[in-house]
Amino acid sequence: MTHVAPDYSRLFRLDDRTVVVIGAGSGIGRESAQALAAQGAHVVVADWALDAAEATTALIQEQGGSAEAFRLNVLDDAEVAAAAERFGAASALVFTAATNVRKRMDDYTMDEFDRVVNLNLRASFQLIRHFGARFAEHGGGSIIGFASIRAQVVEPGQGVYAATKAGLVQLAKTAAAEYGPQGVRVNVVAPGVVETPLTAQIKANDEWYGAYAQKSALGRWSRPDELAGAVVYLASDASTFVTGSTLTVDGGWTAIDGRFTPPAS
Repeated sequence: MTHVAPDYSRLFRLDDRTVVVIGAGSGIGRESAQALAAQGAHVVVADWALDAAEATTALIQEQGGSAEAFRLNVLDDAEVAAAAERFGAASALVFTAATNVRKRMDDYTMDEFDRVVNLNLRASFQLIRHFGARFAEHGGGSIIGFASIRAQVVEPGQGVYAATKAGLVQLAKTAAAEYGPQGVRVNVVAPGVVETPLTAQIKANDEWYGAYAQKSALGRWSRPDELAGAVVYLASDASTFVTGSTLTVDGGWTAIDGRFTPPAS
């Protein structure tokens, strides 16, 4: 079989493709939706809050991109199944929705446990398997979830959140194995600390905020737009042989100890 040389000038382009972004009403999801649209994708801007989805859609359209707003409650199994059926011919799915209750394990209520697990893990499971099956029927696609450095390293008060993110990593690996023969790729992005509504509690505490900033090799927090490139990469032809992987975008947080810089000699 003759190998056709790739057109590297179009490696990240997404023209004539549809990408569904869940959680696109704010934060990382909104920035990812804009980045995908800038590469030519038609973006389905999905969020539980329709007004937020419409605001992101308007922003993309103002920038000359193509987008449509779509209300989706990922906690509703029927809505997830219907969305997968409707957008099953899309080329990629991105989902960012998550929540966190920062409490030590002794202080957790089971209602709080269920709230975090249901959104972060159960909903992810439903999204991956419903869209995975539909993508497989249509010849392939890319599924991109958002884990966290907390899937790898933890601190007091992060137990349940960390467990859900570690679970998502394993779900993605399993889905990559199960849907891979049908051309479906499944990966996760693992951010460090990002300035989003989810981290507002930390930002409000100067000492806490500063300690997190100094933990990374770059000495600062991430902006939501700094995750968008990873999403475009995983959605595009630049990553056609990447599946079952975790792409860590944490400013070096998990690469270094960061607590003490010893003398040079």
